[in-house]
Amino acid sequence: MNSMLSFFVRLFLAVPVASLAWLISFFAFEQSFWNSTAISLGGGLAAYGLSAIYGKHRFLKKHRLSRKEYNYIAKNLQEAKRKIFRLNKALLSIRHIPSFTQRIQLIRVTRKIQSMIKKEPKRFYLAESFYFSHLDSALELSEKYVLLASQPRRNPEMEQALLETRRTLDELNQLIEKDLYQMLSKDMDHLQFELDVAKRIMDESGKVK
Repeated sequence: MNSMLSFFVRLFLAVPVASLAWLISFFAFEQSFWNSTAISLGGGLAAYGLSAIYGKHRFLKKHRLSRKEYNYIAKNLQEAKRKIFRLNKALLSIRHIPSFTQRIQLIRVTRKIQSMIKKEPKRFYLAESFYFSHLDSALELSEKYVLLASQPRRNPEMEQALLETRRTLDELNQLIEKDLYQMLSKDMDHLQFELDVAKRIMDESGKVK
């Protein structure tokens, strides 16, 4: 579930509980205004916390993950978030116009992988090459490229290094796209299976007629 939506769902549950706790403590148990307010806040926080725990439990059960697995994946996603931010910043700082489309595509694919893992953490194991190799390489190359390109005077060796870096980034872009396809491989296999079944049914229906 989207984190913002989850927050509002929990708030929607917590506010009525807090209101009811205040009314009961103030009118039924004749507590003071401030005591009732304290009880109300405690009840609201408890409702919010319990709904968060229940929501996480359902999420883990749905995706067949243990808490240890989820924490491991969440930690790597958090680290990748910072790396992707730096990567995007570096790629957008590069002023080489011919490679603009390639760089935008790289940004889009990295964000797509990250958003898919957030929604379906189990896919993380299909994208380990991205998180533990390709993302780091793309980030390192991009930041070094920006550093070299920002120098006021560049000699032929630097120009050659920049050219090779652009080529390597293009190759990494292709590898990261393959990482995305790897994540989608089971979906594509399932889709192909469904297409084959549908074609078979259509063929059999045509023979019957």
